[in-house]
Amino acid sequence: MADTQFDIIIIGGGPGGYVAAIRAAQLGFKTAVVEREHLGGICLNWGCIPTKALLRSAEVFHYFNHAKDYGLTASNIGFDIKAVVERSRGVSRQLNGGVGGLLKKNKVQVIWGEATITNPGEVQVKPSTKSVQGPPIEAPKGALGQGTYAAKHIIISTGARPRVLPGLEPDKKQVWTYFEAMVPETFPKSLLVVGSGAIGVEFASFYRTMGAEVTIVEVLPQILPVEDEEIAKIARKQFEKQGIKIMTGAKVVKLDKKPDGVTASIEVGGKTETITVEKVISAVGVVGNTENLGLEAVGVKTERGIVVTDGFGATNVKGIYAIGDVAGPPMLAHKAEHEGVICVEAIKGLHPHAMDKAKIPGCTYCHPQVASVGLTEAKAKEAGREIKVGRFPFIGNGKAIALGEPDGLVKTIFDAKTGELIGAHMVGAEVTELIQGFVVAMNLETTEEDLIHTVFPHPTISETMHESVLDAYGRVIHM
Repeated sequence: MADTQFDIIIIGGGPGGYVAAIRAAQLGFKTAVVEREHLGGICLNWGCIPTKALLRSAEVFHYFNHAKDYGLTASNIGFDIKAVVERSRGVSRQLNGGVGGLLKKNKVQVIWGEATITNPGEVQVKPSTKSVQGPPIEAPKGALGQGTYAAKHIIISTGARPRVLPGLEPDKKQVWTYFEAMVPETFPKSLLVVGSGAIGVEFASFYRTMGAEVTIVEVLPQILPVEDEEIAKIARKQFEKQGIKIMTGAKVVKLDKKPDGVTASIEVGGKTETITVEKVISAVGVVGNTENLGLEAVGVKTERGIVVTDGFGATNVKGIYAIGDVAGPPMLAHKAEHEGVICVEAIKGLHPHAMDKAKIPGCTYCHPQVASVGLTEAKAKEAGREIKVGRFPFIGNGKAIALGEPDGLVKTIFDAKTGELIGAHMVGAEVTELIQGFVVAMNLETTEEDLIHTVFPHPTISETMHESVLDAYGRVIHM
C-alpha cells in the first residue's frame, strides 16, 4: 500500500519546490513533492534555462557574422531554426532528468498529479487534466498517483503563468507567449514584442540577432522598467544600434489578424500608428497560479493574485506556506529557491534570516546583458538617502576592449553618511556573472572602504566594479 503520510508536502516541483524538498530531506523531514507536468517547473523547462540555450546560439551566430572584427573569416553563415530549438529542448530534458535524480537521491517522494488542499494538513491529488505546453511529461518511475495525502506542513510552490491582456490574447499561432516564442516551427521575418521587461527584451534580442525585424512596444516611459534609468538608456541605445525599433509610452490597442500576418494599432504620443508583422509576442508579465488549490476553502489569505506570507513563507493558516512566484515579486527562480530553504529551516526551528528582497539580484540576458541589485539612483533619492554615485564605462577596461565588448557601464550607489553599498547596476558583456560580487558585498554589509581595499584580478571585466567604487569617492584611476 502506498505511503500517504509525510512531514512536509510541497505542491509544485519547480525551482522553489524541489530545492525546498531537498533541504527538507536534509533536515530529516519525510518529504513529498506533488507535480502535475514537469519537474524543474517553468524555469527549467520553458523559461530561464531553455531561453539561455537559445540566446547562446544567437551569441555564437553573432560572432560568426562579426568574424572579421577579430581577424577571422567565415562564409556561408546560416542557421537551422529546428536544430537551434532542439538544442534548447535537449538542455531542458537533461536538467529535468537531473532534478528527478536529485529528488530520488535525497529520498523525496514524487506524487504525480494536480493537488488541492482539502483541509489544513490534507492534500487531495487527482490526475493531471491539463498541460501548460504540449502533452504532460510522463510520470517519473516510482511516482505516486492520485489519492489523499497527509502532512503537518504544506508548502505551495505552484509558480506563475503569462499574464493575458484583453485584445492581446495568445492564440499560439500569430500571437505568442514565451512558450510559443521558444519553439518556433519556422523563423519569422518580423516580430512585435509587447512589453520590455526581462522576457520581452531577451526574445527581442534573440530574434533580432538571428535576423528578424523586431519592434518593442512598452507602455511605460523607459524599457526595462525596474532597472536604473541610466542603465536602461544605455541598453536602449545598444538595442537600437542593432536595429531594434523601440516605442515607449506606447500602447497596443488593437490586433488585426490576417492569414499572412498581424497589423497592430499602437497609441503613442496622442496618435495611432500601425505596424504589420508576422508574429506578436505578448510579454506583459506573469500572474501567480493560485487557482484550484483550495485556498479559499481553507481560508488562506491572498491579495491581487498572490498568497500573503511573512518573511518565512508562512501564511495566515497554520501549517500552510507559500514560496516563489505564487508568493509575490520579484518573480525569479533564485528568489524561489532561497525562499524555499528559509521556509523549511523556519519549520525546523533553525531561525533563518527572513527574506530580504532588497538584496535579490536581477539579471537580463539580452545583448548587452543587464544586471542589478538594491536601490536605483531614483529610488534611493525617493527614500531620502544622501548618496554617492560611482560610474565606470567598459571602454576604460582592457579586457572589455580585448573581447571586442567596449560598450557597457557599472554604476554603484553608496549611502554618503555610512559608506554602505545600497545599489549596483550594470550593462555590458557578462555582467550577469559579475553582479554576484556586489550581492555578496551587500549581504556582508560592506562599505566603500572594504571594496576599495579589495584587490581585483587583472585583466578582467570585474575591474570595472572596483573602478566604479573608486569613482564614487573621487579616486577613479582609469578614467
